[in-house]
Amino acid sequence: MNTVATPAPSGVPVRESVRGTARSPARTQVRGPAREPAQRETLSVHDLVAERDLTLADLNLVFRLAAEVKASPRSFARALEGKQLALIFEKPSLRTRVSFEVGMTGMGGFAVYLDHAKPRLGERESIKDVARNLERWVDGIAARTFSHSSVAELAGHASIPVINALTDLLHPCQALSDFFTLREKLGTFDGLKLAYVGDGNNMCHSLLTVAAKLGMAMSIATPPGFEPKADIVQDAKAFARESGAAIEILHDPVEAVRGAHAVYTDVWASMGQEHAAHLRAQIFSPYRVTLDLMAAAEPGAFFMHCLPAHRGQEATDEVIDSPQSIVYDQAENRLHVEKALLLLLLEDGRHREGKLERRKQKEAVLAC
Repeated sequence: MNTVATPAPSGVPVRESVRGTARSPARTQVRGPAREPAQRETLSVHDLVAERDLTLADLNLVFRLAAEVKASPRSFARALEGKQLALIFEKPSLRTRVSFEVGMTGMGGFAVYLDHAKPRLGERESIKDVARNLERWVDGIAARTFSHSSVAELAGHASIPVINALTDLLHPCQALSDFFTLREKLGTFDGLKLAYVGDGNNMCHSLLTVAAKLGMAMSIATPPGFEPKADIVQDAKAFARESGAAIEILHDPVEAVRGAHAVYTDVWASMGQEHAAHLRAQIFSPYRVTLDLMAAAEPGAFFMHCLPAHRGQEATDEVIDSPQSIVYDQAENRLHVEKALLLLLLEDGRHREGKLERRKQKEAVLAC
């Protein structure tokens, strides 16, 4: 068969004309925005290490962008094209790892997983050296570690944005997702009360700080001796004085949930505390969230849990699986909130430039 293309009236072969159209202008037009993203409003910080560093404007910006991403994911499908994220994980994970990996790939980027269960971050080589190496290869780091100081040190040495994906002290990505979920369900934070029942752990710390900054009322009920850390409470009360939030630290779970629009709990023994799980189960059993305890809250109050849950311990199956439970909505919204954080910190390189400038200034001072 003769395969020579029949000339068109212009004298250009039809086959070449079709290929030429597919090759050039359309592809350039699509990729252009990914190379030079329009600058959007951004965060006041270069890293997300602790919620206390975020302003009220930062919080609202994250929530607005997360809502946009959730409503129209295709609009952001190439927003992080060519960007790379390193995931440093000392602890096992379902929601955190999947949401960050899917978040990056869903916006055209890529995530590389670094298993630091053994050795932990800083044991094989210094955290400074890890940071200075990674900044040459990737555009950002999300770190999930035991020690909070490891993430803080990583952020201090790296010229790229660092996101706290959980430490023993704080869990900011989960807390931001939780308040985004509440706003999605209730439409506002005004006049709302959140009750937390259980261990005054990292989840409690993060929720307390964000609630105080948002001006929400929050009551916490723990067994005596298991209250949130005093410095976290002190900071939260200072934020509350500015925002009008009401903070209560109690020991009676019924009193804590009275008037609450949402009741939150978490595991009684966090990762690394498994050796004390049996003893803690005895101490915390009066703080189990049951249908009776939920009935003491506002009618229709939501049940919240960051997951994973130890069913039958901190909460009963009837509560976790009830129509009032929004635990899976919380889990889903991890993806949308983290995509918003990645966009704000990685998209146009401003935060990397800001950290590099800060490093130059520091080095100049030390050189004097």
